[in-house]
Amino acid sequence: MIQTRVTELLHVEYPLIQGGIMWLSDASFAAAVSNAGGLGVITAMSFPDKEALRREIKKCRKLTDKPFGVNVSMLPTVMPSDRTEECFDVVLNEGVTVVETAGRNPEQYIKRLKEGGVKLIHKVPAVRFAKKAEEIGVDAVELVGFECAGHPGMDDVTTLILIQRATKEVRIPVIAGGGFCDARGLVAALAVGAEGVLMGTRFMMTYECWAHARIKEVLLRATERDTMMVGKSTGYPTRLFRNRPAETVAEMEQKGASLEELVTVMSGRLGRKAYLEGDIDAGVIPCGQVIGLIDEIKSVKEIMEEIVGGAREIYKRLNNNLGDHILDTEV
Repeated sequence: MIQTRVTELLHVEYPLIQGGIMWLSDASFAAAVSNAGGLGVITAMSFPDKEALRREIKKCRKLTDKPFGVNVSMLPTVMPSDRTEECFDVVLNEGVTVVETAGRNPEQYIKRLKEGGVKLIHKVPAVRFAKKAEEIGVDAVELVGFECAGHPGMDDVTTLILIQRATKEVRIPVIAGGGFCDARGLVAALAVGAEGVLMGTRFMMTYECWAHARIKEVLLRATERDTMMVGKSTGYPTRLFRNRPAETVAEMEQKGASLEELVTVMSGRLGRKAYLEGDIDAGVIPCGQVIGLIDEIKSVKEIMEEIVGGAREIYKRLNNNLGDHILDTEV
């Protein structure tokens, strides 16, 4: 067991949280992470309506007796596709104990969630938003840096810098996201003040993730240079695997395309098609720079055991290296 305020808050064995990946983060995937000692997360918006989400939560509860969470990505309220209210209705009715929010400010929902016994983690891309999250009463904050898959924010600041800044300025637990996949990453995050690590790309590259094997094969050959940022001109930057649709989006953006025009290529349904059919160019695929450190598909359990066991070995080595005998060494 690795104990931090995050493990105490979430009642998990290890401070390792599975990122909510659109389409992929279902009950089976989340349960595998929770059963291995981390926190598995179901992505609410992967399901077409509240009853489908309800069924998925019930399924997850049958697959694990450990805590798991639900990710709710809150779209701007002016968008007709926003389903935040119905997602929270289901979460509360089904007794889910952990919710991860992202997108807009969740302040208007906090009282209701707290009264329902929910521990709320809010995901943000900048320290100023972490401070606001603490101010409105969230239980923990996830900070995602420039390296992360999905939406890293506008500032192009790396995760380790964000964590060091945030842990000086907020008192609630800080979870590091973006650039983590192994024991070295966990130790680095803990060393700079984080109390947990969020991993999406690493968990995507597991047997339990249902993405087509051909997609995983292509990603295994990728390096840290095979992702790209698009969408900054619209205010919604996104890090994607560098495939044909991502390149098309970048070209359209250079020509001044609007967000509405870019969405025709970045549609999540096209990404789902890619995951289902194994066609790497069928749609855009979120992918973090950490893909350059991943060279093998493994089970969730193997990954968790390697990270935790490896972290312990690193601490032993560092303890030996930093012992009193180091003072006798000439510098």
